[in-house]
Amino acid sequence: MRIASLGSGSKGNATLVDTGETLILIDCGLPKKEVEDRLDLRGLSAKDIDAILVTHEHGDHCRGVAALSRAHGLPVFLTAGTASSSKLDGLQHGVFIRPGDRFDVGDCHIAAEPVPHDAREPVQFCLWSGVLKLGVLTDLGNITPHVVQAFSDCDALVLEFNHDPIMLSEGPYPRSVKARVGGNYGHLANAQARLFLDQTNTTRLKMLFVAHISQQNNAPDLADAALSGWSGLNSCAVIHATQETGFDWFDLSAGTSITEVSAQAS
Repeated sequence: MRIASLGSGSKGNATLVDTGETLILIDCGLPKKEVEDRLDLRGLSAKDIDAILVTHEHGDHCRGVAALSRAHGLPVFLTAGTASSSKLDGLQHGVFIRPGDRFDVGDCHIAAEPVPHDAREPVQFCLWSGVLKLGVLTDLGNITPHVVQAFSDCDALVLEFNHDPIMLSEGPYPRSVKARVGGNYGHLANAQARLFLDQTNTTRLKMLFVAHISQQNNAPDLADAALSGWSGLNSCAVIHATQETGFDWFDLSAGTSITEVSAQAS
């Protein structure tokens, strides 16, 4: 199993998971053409994708879903609540799932986990390929016992470190947006993401992808500071996902980037 990001942040999110037999795109919050261009940089075409998984209907997660699916005949797995949004108008290949469902796409086993977020029927995903477990956990306002349990024992985890509360409170957002982002159905602050890592079982975790960092209300060094002293740092690589380029392929089984694997082989 390997993973790459095409972009991560409030302007658009898209994550690729490749088992070698099955290629999955989790969310498509970038315009269709931009996704196709960024796929090309990863050595892929949209026609290589076996399915799109959608976490919820906010534009930074679903903006390009309908157009990309329609252009390439891609099945889209999403909840009925997500599909009811006008942002998914024109979707032709929807496959309805429910929070709590487990299903397969090719040789990849997937769990759609319910999360507290201000969307109509949001989920986040755990994916298995053989013995490897990947968690993709962004866009939740608080840490629930279910989330802690569901995302335990991951070999790799994409986790949002969305905002710093001081930067959010002093930043340019309207008061209502600040209350939403910082509320129980908004996004995780850096300290909350760290708390989640302290509460869940991370003994198997080899790769942590710091994701969905707000460009207005956070900074990478503040996210890193929240990780200071975390027990998993001694055995876990920390990779930042950026809005502009996401991150390149990482091999979950090797715990290294594909570039590093190629360099070692040469």
